Amino acid sequence: MKYNYNLKRLPKNTIEITLDIPWKTIEEEYEKVFDVLRKDLVVEGFRKGKVPKDIAKKHLSEAKVYEEVVKTILPVIYNEIIKKEIVLPVIQPQISVVDTSKNKPWKFKISLAEKPTVELGEYKEKVKKLKKELNSPKIWKPGDSEKPTQEQHKKQNEVLNKILDLLLKESKIEISDLIIKSELDRKLAALVDDVKKAGLTMDSYLKAKNTTIDKIKEAYRKEIENMYKIEYIIMEVAEKENIKVGDKDLEALFKNIKDEKQRQSAKANSYYYASILRKQKTLDFLLGL
Repeated sequence: MKYNYNLKRLPKNTIEITLDIPWKTIEEEYEKVFDVLRKDLVVEGFRKGKVPKDIAKKHLSEAKVYEEVVKTILPVIYNEIIKKEIVLPVIQPQISVVDTSKNKPWKFKISLAEKPTVELGEYKEKVKKLKKELNSPKIWKPGDSEKPTQEQHKKQNEVLNKILDLLLKESKIEISDLIIKSELDRKLAALVDDVKKAGLTMDSYLKAKNTTIDKIKEAYRKEIENMYKIEYIIMEVAEKENIKVGDKDLEALFKNIKDEKQRQSAKANSYYYASILRKQKTLDFLLGL
């Protein structure tokens, strides 16, 4: 499949791809998609898949076929480009139509976000210094003989939050606006749904909270940005310290799930549980510095 593209790396680990697909390529793909759709077409007087082409054209609108052309070719082209350019997106791409006029090259803009780079600096020394300044008592860690008390749990969480605040402040990391916008849209949609379920309008909700939608957006944006920064900082610490999750770790986790159906479901999603365990191991490592 012939096409031309230009890939531009923007700030904050954001990538923009401008894509041109020659009209000849569109015509060729149109015929292929049309034949596929014709096989599923049902018209009175003809068996399914046996509708003549000239009659099928009357029942399959050009708009419908062109829509399927886009759905068919864009994922293929996108995957070819990111493989060739060695791009590792962390969210679904945002695709904008620039021009889909007949008899002209079709133009699209594809925006995507890569995993951010993280500079931790001398984080271990700073964490050790922080713990010394806090004069924190011995922190309970998995493997200790005695179970943690409620007070130990509370103290551990307080120390951990201060450590994460320190890493957030000292680390150099930028999160793509695309990642933040994607999560922001999700949170705002969830808020609107919750407000409707409570029998309120957004205006009445905002008035009751003595706030504005812009203030809510800004608060959400900061919360989302910090959340993602913390996640990627923890991942970088895990990479730097070679913190891994082995089969024995997973087996021990699955063994504690008593319900057989839930256990099998967990095993089917072992990658997710491995990431959770790795995160917990990394937090334990930070607490133990």
